[in-house]
Amino acid sequence: MRTSVKKLAAAVGASVAVMAAGQVAAEIKIGIAGPMTGPVAQYGDMQFSGARMAIEQINANGGVDGEMLEAVEVDDVCDPKQAVTVANRLVNEGVQYVVGHLCSSSTQPASDIYEDEGVLMITPASTSPDITERGYELVFRTIGLDSMQGPVAGQHIASLNPERVAIVHDKQQYGEGIATAVRDTLQAAGVEIAMFEGITAGDKDFSSLITKMKQADVDYVYYGGYHPELGLILRQARQADLDAVFMGPEGVGNKDINTIAGDAAEGLLVTLPPSFDQKEENQALVQAFNDKGEDPSGPFVLTSYTAVQLIADGIAQAGSDDPMEVAAALRANSFNTPIGTVQYDDKGDMRSFEFVVYEWHSDGSKTPVN
Repeated sequence: MRTSVKKLAAAVGASVAVMAAGQVAAEIKIGIAGPMTGPVAQYGDMQFSGARMAIEQINANGGVDGEMLEAVEVDDVCDPKQAVTVANRLVNEGVQYVVGHLCSSSTQPASDIYEDEGVLMITPASTSPDITERGYELVFRTIGLDSMQGPVAGQHIASLNPERVAIVHDKQQYGEGIATAVRDTLQAAGVEIAMFEGITAGDKDFSSLITKMKQADVDYVYYGGYHPELGLILRQARQADLDAVFMGPEGVGNKDINTIAGDAAEGLLVTLPPSFDQKEENQALVQAFNDKGEDPSGPFVLTSYTAVQLIADGIAQAGSDDPMEVAAALRANSFNTPIGTVQYDDKGDMRSFEFVVYEWHSDGSKTPVN
């Protein structure tokens, strides 16, 4: 039943738009769905920057089999309800491909709609394993899973022989998911978990949490969530003289955390994708971003670029713009991309992806931890 619905939707969505002047308009619409506004819009900036660059360069090289790509940009504010609204909007506009969403809590409900309506989605940022555990045929990603990232963080923490670890999360799908993966890794290594506690995203005062951490005498704090809350926790912890090392996932690896935390961001440890912008083979692409005054170093810039490239390459490999056929082509082939060779498993997850531990600095720079 699901497959027939998808095929019908794909056939309906394949109509060709014609401009008033009689010329063929951009025929392959790619939705870019992520936060343009809201507390994590900085990550959305990375996503839109990367996807726009890929569309621009592909079109400059003749498009995909002579068809131009057209971006349809929508703002989901990293909110699950808004994500459902914009997903339905994209479907109604005849979009058959989506780069997005960014936050796992938005990607999950939106992907239900895309799967039912025959829309192929590649998320460049959502790491929750739940998204691809459902056996959907049209859901892919260009980033690793919490089940990959969590052990990297947990093993690094364990290697430092901490005495008492606090694990804090924002109660959301992404934050709690990665925090749970870290907790499980630490417990398997025999590390004592003094606290496993949730905060509410959007809160500003974390004095009671910090008091509790001081009373628990923790020397290491792992935070699962995004940078706005961790920035405040870092600043308030410094003011309260909490002597602990802090660590977080790629959701906190944003230069805006320095604006919030100030000098307290110095020494923060962050797991991030590798610095793809430093790869020698990507320097021409990096220069193209620099020429536009854009920063290619954000963790989701080149994963978003790659998502667009994979859609284009998948269409070319399939010899068709039917999303079902493109999905089959993505699973059957390997692709050379700015983030490396991409090969997919049956779930739509990359067969391999590396996360690296970085030390964050108060000027917004980072250095890999050996």
